[in-house]
Amino acid sequence: MVPEAEVVDAFEELGIIAFTTGRATGSFGLHTDEPVRDVMARWNALRTRLACARLATAAQVHGDAILEHAAAWEGWLRGEGADGHLSPARGTAMAVTVADCVPVFIAHPSGATAILHSGWRGTAARITERAIRRFHALGLAAAELRVHCGPAICGRCYEVSADVARQLTGRDPGRAVTVDLRELIARHARKLGVTSVTSSPYCTRCDNDRFFSHRAGDLGRQLGVILARV
Repeated sequence: MVPEAEVVDAFEELGIIAFTTGRATGSFGLHTDEPVRDVMARWNALRTRLACARLATAAQVHGDAILEHAAAWEGWLRGEGADGHLSPARGTAMAVTVADCVPVFIAHPSGATAILHSGWRGTAARITERAIRRFHALGLAAAELRVHCGPAICGRCYEVSADVARQLTGRDPGRAVTVDLRELIARHARKLGVTSVTSSPYCTRCDNDRFFSHRAGDLGRQLGVILARV
């Protein structure tokens, strides 16, 4: 079993599993000093827990590329250079690794789902808006989507340079300031018509006993996972 540190309860009635793992489960990061067998054992336990034919992952690069997954394959896909996954149909599990960046979960009642890794670069590049537009291209209205921003560093803990703040907000504060990425992502989603937007109460830095945090010096990575059951 892979215990969840936070479950997205709002998705359960849609037949969609969405959760973030935590420190208690152990790290899923592949760049680690841990024995490979230990890390792979966690991934294998995850696949067993999900009990589905397909698991899609990718190397996160802090960009805005989103991989779209059809149902014509089986196994564990490890893509290169992408920070989002989208499946138009049920049956494909998708996961991103995070440790302060925001895992963004998106679900539609039809079973179409997406999961995104949104740090400051992904947020500045509007990766969430890009995903919502992909749903729209599939004929799925933004007003029908549910968006959840999972455990991430909070607006009190996340200090960025004036230049980064300018890229995120369009305003130059002239000094280092704190920024709330989840608030910005929620704002971007609502701007495109999403009305159901929720955010985790957990901060990876404040709740460092529960989650890995890059800012706290952790090398470990937790997973954001989503799967629409068939």
